[in-house]
Amino acid sequence: MQTSFTLAQLADPDVAEADKILRACVHCGFCTATCPTYVLLGDELDSPRGRIYLIKEMLENDRPATAEVVKHVDRCLSCLACMTTCPSGVHYMHLVDHARVHIENTFRRPFFDRTLRGLLAALLPYPGRFRAALVAGFLAKPLAPLFAAVGLKSVAAMLRLSRLPAKSSLPRQRVYPPAGRRKGRVALLAGCANKVLKPSINDATIRLLNRLGIEVVIADGEGCCGSLVHHMGREAQAHAQAKANIDAWIAEMDAGGLDAIIINVSGCGTTVKDYGFMLRTDPAYADKAARISAAARDVCEYLATLRMPAPAGATGLTVAYHAACSLQHGQKIVRQPKELLSKMGFTVKDVPEGHLCCGSAGTYNIVQSDIARGLRDRKITRIEQLEPDVIAAGNIGCITQIATGTAIPVVHPVELIDWACGGPRPEGVTEHDRRAPARSGQTKLKAATADIARV
Repeated sequence: MQTSFTLAQLADPDVAEADKILRACVHCGFCTATCPTYVLLGDELDSPRGRIYLIKEMLENDRPATAEVVKHVDRCLSCLACMTTCPSGVHYMHLVDHARVHIENTFRRPFFDRTLRGLLAALLPYPGRFRAALVAGFLAKPLAPLFAAVGLKSVAAMLRLSRLPAKSSLPRQRVYPPAGRRKGRVALLAGCANKVLKPSINDATIRLLNRLGIEVVIADGEGCCGSLVHHMGREAQAHAQAKANIDAWIAEMDAGGLDAIIINVSGCGTTVKDYGFMLRTDPAYADKAARISAAARDVCEYLATLRMPAPAGATGLTVAYHAACSLQHGQKIVRQPKELLSKMGFTVKDVPEGHLCCGSAGTYNIVQSDIARGLRDRKITRIEQLEPDVIAAGNIGCITQIATGTAIPVVHPVELIDWACGGPRPEGVTEHDRRAPARSGQTKLKAATADIARV
């Protein structure tokens, strides 16, 4: 693709990077077939290729974002399926991230949209606030149909996703020592939404690693990885959260050494692995950020390097493995979770159309609720065709999203692996009791498709 940025524009490193990405695109259109929004909506502007044209025109002309550009960029899930498909290596993730920052800086959103996004940015990354918000949302959940009826679909979606916060089964401490001789030492990203919505994932990660001889540290000062606000274009807030984590983990590296930084939320992992790029122009953090990105590992990526024990007993369960977009497309981790589950005695089945997003995508299932619901129901339809006993997904967003539309239990792979190695059975999972879906995925998919047609 030819570009026409001026030398003055190219002096900005972010514009120079956008120029390089744009020039790599050859208009082939392979990305359209794997883009969830294009598959659902059939609009060229809701495909990566269409968005690339919109972003190119906006950036080249150095003009404020228009409502039309914002609409189509906002509909992008950042699932990154286009990057897996692209034969030319177009780094769409960095391009759309830059576009979102430009939108945030140049476009004034309508009052409700602006207020909602500000509220999400002020609540979700902070566990204490998020817990309080969940309780309030759960109490107001019966009002969701009313909000939907008056056109406040985002509020209705937020209420429907609300549930009472769960409690951790492990004592709260900074260091979790291994059983027996220490064979390694890692830091765990305890995170924000993950430890509020489903602390059993962190608990299973810690138990399993301790059982394998790995000391687990929760670094003082670590918190939200920044991905939630990063994908909203709130660059300053995202960078501040990234820097807080970098400082916390560098201190642990310098004090006692770390073999890896373990992340069990794939959306967070994709962002942490990108810290080196995000802060590449910051002289105080560029080297430290690159060091942290190099040490970041998804929990299944790390477990695959360890000697795993034989399973404690056969479970006889069939697992539908939902490949989270941020894991398969963002981090290119595909085989390790499935291989680990198979080694632990589970029968693992790939979900048809596994490259398509479930519609979670951070805050997407709130701010783009109609499209998100359509993608969720399409995903559940494919999953239920497999008749699994349990669904495994490596991202808390996917787990929460899918669980709202099916009676099949949805857990993280590490919870099943921990159980197979002698840990407690994940909540909702039974050993031999196959369960029928509460409602046909096909029925929900038809209803959601009708809603999307009106978007």
